[in-house]
Amino acid sequence: MKRISRITRLVYGAVLLLVPAFTSSSLAAADDGLGPLGVTSVAAVTAQSARVGALFGSGRRESLPGGHFCTASVVHSAHHNLIVTAAHCLDATGEGGALFVPGYRDGRAPYGVWTVRRTFLPTGWAKGQSEDSDVAFAVLDERDGRNVEDFVGGNRFATGTTTGATAVTVTGYPDSREVPVGCTNKPVAHSSTQQRITCPDFTGGTSGSPWVNGDGSVVGILGGHEQGGTTADISYSVVLGDEAEELYEGAATDQ
Repeated sequence: MKRISRITRLVYGAVLLLVPAFTSSSLAAADDGLGPLGVTSVAAVTAQSARVGALFGSGRRESLPGGHFCTASVVHSAHHNLIVTAAHCLDATGEGGALFVPGYRDGRAPYGVWTVRRTFLPTGWAKGQSEDSDVAFAVLDERDGRNVEDFVGGNRFATGTTTGATAVTVTGYPDSREVPVGCTNKPVAHSSTQQRITCPDFTGGTSGSPWVNGDGSVVGILGGHEQGGTTADISYSVVLGDEAEELYEGAATDQ
């Protein structure tokens, strides 16, 4: 099978997302109360989706449309300035840095454009790009004396949760679209260190998308195995464990 990196621009002419795509698991169990599972559609404008944003190269500040390459989201921290994404996304920015635009839609930045000041990559990724370490954090600069979490809030970053205990909602930015898409489904174990989810049309650009459970906690980050997957319909995440928790604690206390 041809390998497709999630940060490589893909052209899916037939995938317009005008009509939600249903999988064979499209009906939710009654105890989830979430409606159809495994359906991808344009994400509604909500307080939750506002915490998810697109990553851009540092030179795109004045020209956002068409320039995003990955997804990230705001997580709660003491300094209100922290986002989480996939390690391969921040690795791809090089020395030029990156910009984060929460709630990005159709060229607009309703909560401003935020500059990445410092990145935190786990040892397993920094030393060998281990797929089991494909999660990273970034500290953002202030804007007018305020931090990003002051504008949009932040989700709790949760480690040690049981894969598939509940359904999660994945929200991300395909690089061929100017709006975010979302899908809810139950992840399953791929291995002891990787989890996967069936959600159609998560193409290039969706790396770093948060997997948020019903409690509003991030329990996965799209990436990991094959940098997120070789098809648009199956996505992966590292199982968030001790390494991710230690990385979060270090990033969350950075000023």
